[in-house]
Amino acid sequence: MDSKDSRYQKVSAAGILIAMGIIYGDIGTSPLYTLRFIVGDHVITEDLIFGGLSCVFWTLALITTIKYVYLALNADNKGEGGIFALYALVRRYKAQWVIFPAIIGCCTLIADGFITPAISVTSAIEGLRSLNPDITEQTIITIVIAILLALFLFQQFGSNVVGKTFGPVMLVWFLFIGSIGLFHLVGNVSVLKALNPVYAYHLLVEYPGGFWILGAVFLCTTGAEAMYSDLGHCGKSNIRVGWIFVKICLLLSYFGQGAWLLEHQGTKLEGAIPFFEIMPQALLFFGVIIATMATIIASQALISGTFTLVNEAMKLKLWPATLVRYPSQLKGQIYIPSINWILMFGCILVVLYFKESDAMQSAYGLAITFDMLMTTSLLVYYFSTSKKSTVRTSLIALAFFSIEGSFLISNLSKFSHGGWFSFTIAFIFFLMMYILLRARILRDRHTEFVDLKHYVPLIQDLQVDTSVPKEATNLVYMAVANSKRYIDSNIIYSIFKKRPKRADVYWFVHVDTVDSPYTSKYSVDTIIPKKCFFIRIKLGFKSDHRVNLLFNKILHDMANSAEIDMTSHYDSLQKHSMPADFKFIILHSLASVDSEISTFDNLIIQGYRFIKKHSLSTEEMYGLELANVEVERVPIMVGPPAKVRIKREKEDAEREKEMRYHGHSD
Repeated sequence: MDSKDSRYQKVSAAGILIAMGIIYGDIGTSPLYTLRFIVGDHVITEDLIFGGLSCVFWTLALITTIKYVYLALNADNKGEGGIFALYALVRRYKAQWVIFPAIIGCCTLIADGFITPAISVTSAIEGLRSLNPDITEQTIITIVIAILLALFLFQQFGSNVVGKTFGPVMLVWFLFIGSIGLFHLVGNVSVLKALNPVYAYHLLVEYPGGFWILGAVFLCTTGAEAMYSDLGHCGKSNIRVGWIFVKICLLLSYFGQGAWLLEHQGTKLEGAIPFFEIMPQALLFFGVIIATMATIIASQALISGTFTLVNEAMKLKLWPATLVRYPSQLKGQIYIPSINWILMFGCILVVLYFKESDAMQSAYGLAITFDMLMTTSLLVYYFSTSKKSTVRTSLIALAFFSIEGSFLISNLSKFSHGGWFSFTIAFIFFLMMYILLRARILRDRHTEFVDLKHYVPLIQDLQVDTSVPKEATNLVYMAVANSKRYIDSNIIYSIFKKRPKRADVYWFVHVDTVDSPYTSKYSVDTIIPKKCFFIRIKLGFKSDHRVNLLFNKILHDMANSAEIDMTSHYDSLQKHSMPADFKFIILHSLASVDSEISTFDNLIIQGYRFIKKHSLSTEEMYGLELANVEVERVPIMVGPPAKVRIKREKEDAEREKEMRYHGHSD
């Protein structure tokens, strides 16, 4: 573990405070709307309130605490969490299917990221109606959009800044909602009977339409996935200790609202928000302000989780190359500008389309249920393969597939009322990731590697063949191959077949991205002394990937050890001690027109080209945009060669036939 972030990985007040600001925002603001949506248009009864509270209590106990805080946090990948970190753990067992839960989980979590900030902030701002019933819908929408704009602009300063700014606010928030809830709970402790799971059973089985209320109950745990995704920011110990305090405050708020609702049996909410109704009038304005600040943090939990997911997807080559920044020195803290702006515009669109939180809740939760089911499927597979405990794994599978399956079925009723929105977004992202996956499979299946030693004599002969124009003094190829023994056949094709490229020195450079955050190492294999080298560069996921600058540093190291001559080889320049010239060749595989491929594969290839056209170029990704770079397309066969027919004519027979014809006509 990196020393720069170890102080936040161990249990400490600072670590827990940062976890408050980064991780608990989403789940911490659920009391704003969960009981309100559980009651909905129903008449308030004891069965409804006890049943709803019982469902909330056991959902937080089973899904959030046992599945995520206990089981999922134990399935970390070198301190990192999230569905892709979990996928990286299980793919070593060679099961092909595990990639699909990872992709679906990623897409649905991002899709929910379009709705979480919108519904959270809107729910808080709607509290202004408790202060001023005449406030217009347009005013609320304007305030919400202004807050969302400020939130997304703030992302570029990093989650460390966010944590230090928001952590104390979240601490005040939890103390506030816990205290207000406790105040009402003391007045009616009979509400604690809801701890008995029998009330949950009665609500789901006996209460008219009770099963469908699960869709609203599920909102109490929607931030649990972000707690796992953001594991790398704070460490499991801080998350677990912090969760004890957070859960107590949440339950006090829920049960306090429940006590207030029991005082209003036989009535309907009629637009009243229980969360704000239990506040003393003198604290109402403060309540709206602190709720608004807390909902900004609710959005933060999912945004930072989305950044983590997309970064992991890029490493797995399941997401287009895009710019990533590391705004702080803490491990796992990243900022992805393109994702930030996409989420911002998406959230604003949600606010403008749905307008009120009541309408948004229909679109909320359905996608995240799929995400949780995908995490469960990978967790079950992980525990069944790594822990070798059949009984334990079977119990985990039975419990969580049953509970989350029930949540999914109840949430499906939301599809036509707004759930389609998050599903459409998730499907677009799934399509993009699936195209990248299939294209990579196609390329890997047909990319060949050849034994480099067979081509050493050809390289030596080409270097002395003055009949071939010199391409450059030093020719540098970015190689897929990661050892000197086998090299990409594409590179051999480029040097010898496409257009012979003579150079005094050939360089094959391979870049590895490794898990250690700040690693920056290289190794050199000499293929031909002073004439041909294989360089392997290992870079951490936080190191600067500007290959041009790193390569220059390697060259100077090698020149100092007399392995190479950095002076120009041209006579007119050599006498003036001018430095040698370099040219980088970046190869892009292109499906050969001579391949016979299916319509499906052709669609995949066309889709892949479209995505590549609109993503970060290879030279920009490696920091080579200012160097002497040539991008070259090399054909690869992604199917059997196309079959063609052509027949040679017998010219003499044709000529004789023609002469006979002319003679006859005369």
